[in-house]
Amino acid sequence: MTGRPTLAAVTMIGALVLAGCGDSGSGSDSSAAGAELSVGAAYIPQPVSDSMAAGFLTITNKGDAEDELTSVTSEAGDVTVHETVDGTMKEVDRLPIPAHGRLVFKSGGNHLMFEKLKRQLKQGQTVSVELHFAHSGPVTVKLPVKAATYQPTAGHSGH
Repeated sequence: MTGRPTLAAVTMIGALVLAGCGDSGSGSDSSAAGAELSVGAAYIPQPVSDSMAAGFLTITNKGDAEDELTSVTSEAGDVTVHETVDGTMKEVDRLPIPAHGRLVFKSGGNHLMFEKLKRQLKQGQTVSVELHFAHSGPVTVKLPVKAATYQPTAGHSGH
């Protein structure tokens, strides 16, 4: 096939080239060519406000390359990424997802902030979000709306 390469092909080639940089000679594995992202433990506690909510999830990277969460979009309203350090919350434009590591969003820590909600969120509903990354393609996740007092039992602790 002739013509220009697709954006996906160019992105994949770029990811493969970047993944090859900095290889410390630990026996190169041709299948380990970048971030391998998956998302779990996603939920939104039923908000007390009809215009704002918080979202939590865990992004796991089983790949050999770091990636970064750069933005989140949703049909439910505006979404920003917040980091909590020493009890202080601040909006950030990106958060790293280490190779062979996780980025955890949990109550009292990093979280997604939903603002200007287009509808009031009730327990039992789901909210779809699209996670955007520096190197990987976007990932769509459905966050179930749980009870306001919901506490996850798995997926938010260390290894």
